[in-house]
Formats: sequence, C-alpha cells, structure tokens
Amino acid sequence: MNGVTGRMGYRQHLVRSILPIRDAGGVELPDGSRLQVEPVLVGRNEEKLRALAKEHDVAEYTTDLDGIVTDPGTDVVFDAAMTNLRPATLSKAMRAGKHVYTEKPTAETLAEAVDLARLREETGVTAGVVHDKLYLPGLVKLRRLVDEGFFGRILSLRGEFGYWVFEGEHQAAQRPSWNYRSQDGGGMTTDMFCHWNYVLEGILGSVRTVNAQTVTHIPTRWDEQGEPYDATADDAAYGIFEVETPGGDPVVAQINSSWAVRVYRDELVEFQVDGTHGSAVAGLRRCVSQQRANTPKPVWNPDLPVTEPFRDQWSEVPANADLDNGFKLQWEEFLRDVVAGRPHRYDLLSAARGVQLAELGLRSSAEGRRLDVPEISL
Repeated sequence: MNGVTGRMGYRQHLVRSILPIRDAGGVELPDGSRLQVEPVLVGRNEEKLRALAKEHDVAEYTTDLDGIVTDPGTDVVFDAAMTNLRPATLSKAMRAGKHVYTEKPTAETLAEAVDLARLREETGVTAGVVHDKLYLPGLVKLRRLVDEGFFGRILSLRGEFGYWVFEGEHQAAQRPSWNYRSQDGGGMTTDMFCHWNYVLEGILGSVRTVNAQTVTHIPTRWDEQGEPYDATADDAAYGIFEVETPGGDPVVAQINSSWAVRVYRDELVEFQVDGTHGSAVAGLRRCVSQQRANTPKPVWNPDLPVTEPFRDQWSEVPANADLDNGFKLQWEEFLRDVVAGRPHRYDLLSAARGVQLAELGLRSSAEGRRLDVPEISL
C-alpha cells in the first residue's frame, strides 16, 4: 500500500477498508472460502510507517517501493501517492506481473493514462481504479431508480460539490497545499473531473461534450509551515456536459465544483436528476425522490411569501440492503476479480477517460468553447 501515510491512503484505504477486511477474516468468495489480506505499508517516512504499523498491528512496512513492488511475495500493488509518480509505479508493478489498484487520476496526461491501459491489456493483470462515489449509498439508490425506469426519459443532471477550504492564514487549511499548485499536480479540474466522468458514466451514460470554466478564486494561500504561496491551480470548475444514455437520449449535465463555496445543502455533494416521470436528489448517503403524480404545482408570485414546504414534498428512497463503506465494498469486489482472474469493471481505460475529460475541461476553459469528447481506442 504505497502512499499510506497520506490522508486518503490512510483513512479510507487502510483504516476503513483493508484493516476491517483483515480483521473480519478476509473477503468471502463465491464458493464460501475466504481470501485474507496482509497489508505492507509503503512510504517515504520510515518513522511514520513504523508508528502506523505498531498502532494497527501490521507486520511489514518499508520505504523501498521498488523492492516491494518486485518482491515475489507481493500480489497486489496499491497506489495513493502523488499523481506525477503514479505511472512509473503502476507500470513497474504490471510488468512484474502484479495486480494493481489505484487512486485517480492515474496520470497527469491522457497519453500516460492510455499507455497504462494498454500495458494492462498486454500483461493481462487485473487492474482497478477507485470509483468510490458509485458505491456510496446515495448514488447506489440513484442508480437503482435509473435501472427501474423511475425517471422516464432523463432530461438533466445538476451536481453541486465543494466547501470552503481555509486559506491557511488564520485557520489551517483542510487540504494539503500542493492541491493549489499546478506545478505539483494540483487543481480542481484535474482532481474532480475524473470523478465526474465515472459518475456520469455510471449513472447516465457516455460523456459526449464538455464546456467548462475554471477559476482560481483565492490567489494566495498559506502552506503547512505558515508561509504564503501563490495558488497557481484552479480552485473551482464549472462544467456543462452533454451525455448520451445507452438508449441514445441526450442529457444535459451541469456540475459545479468549488473549494471556495460555503455549504447550504444537506451534503457536501448532491446530484439532482430530472426526468419526464420523476426527479431525485442524491447525496453521499441519502436519496429523495418525487414522482410525476406527486409533483405539486408551484405558481410564481413574487408579491406573496412562499409557504409551500418544498423539501417536505419529497419521499425518502430506502436502501433495501446493507450498504457498507464504499471504499471497502470496491476493494472487496476488486479482490474477488483478482482471484477469479477477470477484469475489474472500473479499470485503467475508465480512468483514462477521466483524465481525458479533465484535459478537455482545462482546454475548454482556456479556449472559451465547447469541445467534443472523442472515444478512446487502445
């Protein structure tokens, strides 16, 4: 597990996924047997690794990434380190015959991301890319509504994501400073458009065009040492995407992403899907819906106060299943695919499409125009 001392690698992948799987006796396989996991912690700071290993009863840790990647005892290489280092790590692992599971984006450029997808085909290993949001209870419920035909013909999707990230001058920032330096791989578009690509694909269909506006709202921030620095990366991205459903219907999707916005909604990310037969709003955990037959008839009258309880007119969508932590669920699915020797449904080609959308989003903003999203072929 490379990059396990970082926020995502530690919290979501080690503490909330791999350790619970280990402590539960492994992943249950279709034949009733169990596959156990034994993590190896990898990073650059040996002192931090030693402390984590001791705290969580992990037997092995190392700062020798190359050595553990090629070690015959290693079956899976997971990477959550910096994006600019990821292609080399994943390439070395696949060439060594290791299965790979990775955070995204998988690369800083589309060319590198496509090369990784080609290498996976050449080596035949199982590769998975974290698509955590599709495993969240709210989006699982939303996808179920799509599958059941609840919406009729889907018309649009509107997404709102983000929160206020403190500049670091008076209150410490909640995100690392490299996120706001383009030279270090930071930027809202680079970070989030790869998410939005798989969310749109997983809920609606293929993304055909993108029209984006990227902005650096906060030009100066303060780093972990309290020193000011120039924020060279975009901290907000406003995108309009044309999506085509598997049935060929066009859907307009609009997603706002910002680290310079204060939250006035129920969750940090929310998606509203509107269709001819109904609408739904999904967050990380909740999903509410409103059918056509139950849709009220609002009347616009600015001269009178609004008395309708709009939020009360929606119905909660039940889970109807035990929806565990999304990161853990995808880990379990990936490990089952490894044992079965089959491809993971969210692979390096899916990740390449995310990198492509981020590149096109930045280019769309720079050129001030809508761009087509061509199909990637290997």
